[in-house]
Amino acid sequence: MPTIRISKSNITLDEIEKVLSGVYSIEITEESLTAVDGCRKYLDERMRNLQAPIYGINTGFGSLYNKTISPSDLESLQKNLVMSHACGTGEQVPAELVRLMLFLKIKGLCYGNSGVTTETVQRLADFFNYDVLPIVYQQGSLGASGDLAPLAHLSLPLIGLGEVYYKGALRTAEDALARHNWHPIQLKSKEGLALLNGTQFMSSYGAWAVYHANNLAHWAEVIAAISFDAFDGHTDPFMDAIQKIRPHNGQIQVANNMRNLLEGSEISKRPKSHVQDPYSFRCIPQVHGASRDAIQYVEKVILTEINSVTDNPTIFPDDDKVVSAGNFHGQPLALALDFLGIALSELGNISERRTYLLISGQRQLPPFLAKDAGLHSGFMIPQYTAASIVSKNKQLCSPASVDSIVSSNGQEDHVSMGANAATKTYTIVNNLYDILGIELLTACQALEFRRPLKSSPTVEKVFSAFRESVPFMESDRVIAPDIHKAADFIRKNRGLV
Repeated sequence: MPTIRISKSNITLDEIEKVLSGVYSIEITEESLTAVDGCRKYLDERMRNLQAPIYGINTGFGSLYNKTISPSDLESLQKNLVMSHACGTGEQVPAELVRLMLFLKIKGLCYGNSGVTTETVQRLADFFNYDVLPIVYQQGSLGASGDLAPLAHLSLPLIGLGEVYYKGALRTAEDALARHNWHPIQLKSKEGLALLNGTQFMSSYGAWAVYHANNLAHWAEVIAAISFDAFDGHTDPFMDAIQKIRPHNGQIQVANNMRNLLEGSEISKRPKSHVQDPYSFRCIPQVHGASRDAIQYVEKVILTEINSVTDNPTIFPDDDKVVSAGNFHGQPLALALDFLGIALSELGNISERRTYLLISGQRQLPPFLAKDAGLHSGFMIPQYTAASIVSKNKQLCSPASVDSIVSSNGQEDHVSMGANAATKTYTIVNNLYDILGIELLTACQALEFRRPLKSSPTVEKVFSAFRESVPFMESDRVIAPDIHKAADFIRKNRGLV
């Protein structure tokens, strides 16, 4: 099995893709293990000479910060913390995202500012490498003090509690540990807090969303190019000169991509009887480009976050300091993920409008792209489905980050709700695959009515590949399987063009 090395070097989206693939193991470098061990030794020494309380290490948590805990109870304190915070509800987090949570939690701990033991970090790596995936639930995090409830569920199996998904079955953590002759970890001072404080739930969803957002933005343009030729559009709005006088980076990029995608098209070159196109075609660079700029911004935020230390308190052995601060606060993620959801929703919004125009009976295309409209309904109802999903995405774009509910008796008086922003964006991403799948299905059907004219070599390559999965619809058939195949085609063909 190929290996990803966890070091102090920054994680890239390429490594996130490897983690999501499920075919890589991880190895923690000696440099990282030395940093972890050095921080732990510093904390142990600090505890032996401790005179004053340090939050979360020898005190209670949240508004219980003023309760001092005796040295004999420090390990019980950490175990109690993990158990009491495992309050997640809702649907289970998908396995690929649990795997990513493990990876990012290990990465954050390996900077050597968290005070955990090497044994704890290695056990998390064992979970990742042997595919022992804790059962985590989607609901329960306020996005500050990090993702407490989800990370508690992620951590329960370390102490022999909770459930895991292992070898195709749901098992108790106790059973999974026994199969590997692993003993439950006896958490030391600070370890439970290091495991539960952090943004790995939000940032895992965010990294997953950015990875897919880049794929979706690319395919949104490819599919738009098929629709464009099927609708017999004007290419003048894609001219480089138009973009130079309004030089937004995304707009320039999309216009250039559209020119390349349509290069060599017989349909695009032929004379037109109409003088301009509707906005959903004419403004592809402006609309898609704005979403691309938003994705780029969010990607920067996510990459910063997944290469950061986000638990609390933070330990600085070289400075002889243990500082209680707020790196667990999810506000950077909450704002960015709300923004990403809006940007992706807009790609679906404009896509559905192109689908609608293709079935509208304009420009010598038959109504609903049916050969015998009336007897056959053709592509009438896929547009309904797209409209329904687009409306759902719009509803999901109500920002989570503007909300805050006071918790922990007022000690945690402003929270980010970034976890809700993350799960909303997850749904928007999956919905967008279906919306674009419907446009792809519709555009390929419409393009056939332009024969014998050919589109560009690139468009024809995509068209031919898609036709291997979904044939032309001669007469009405059950369309749902075609929509599912179209969405899967977009997911699985990242490198086709």
